Amino acid sequence: MAAPARPTDAELEILTVLWNNGASTVREVHEEIDRRRPTQYTTVLKQLQIMASKNLVQRDERQRAHVYKAARPREWTQRQIAGDLLQRAFGGSARSMLMGALSARKASREELAEIRKLLDEYESQKENR
Repeated sequence: MAAPARPTDAELEILTVLWNNGASTVREVHEEIDRRRPTQYTTVLKQLQIMASKNLVQRDERQRAHVYKAARPREWTQRQIAGDLLQRAFGGSARSMLMGALSARKASREELAEIRKLLDEYESQKENR
C-alpha cells in the first residue's frame, strides 16, 4: 500500500471521527459531523471515496453498507503533519515551531510540565541510540 497523502482539513475531520469512533459507515460519519455543522450525506460519501483512493482510509465492502476505517493511526498522521509543517512553515527549526505553538495559545502549568517531561524522555532516548 502506498503512503497516504497529507490530509486536507475536511479529510482530517473525517479521520478524527474514525479515530475516535473506530470503523464506521458513511451514515455514522455523516451523523457525527452533522452534529457539529450542517453537511450533506453525499458530501461525506464523496469525501470518503476520495480518501480511499488516496489511501487515507480503507473500505470494507463485505457488507451492504461499506465500512471505513483510518488507514494509519492518529499518531502516525500527526507526525506526518507536524513534520510537513516543521519544514514548510518553520524552515526545519523545531525550536521555532515550539515557540510558535506556545505563543499562539497560553499553555497551562500541567502542559508545560508534560512538555518538559517529554523533552527529557526524548533526549534520554536519543542518547541511548
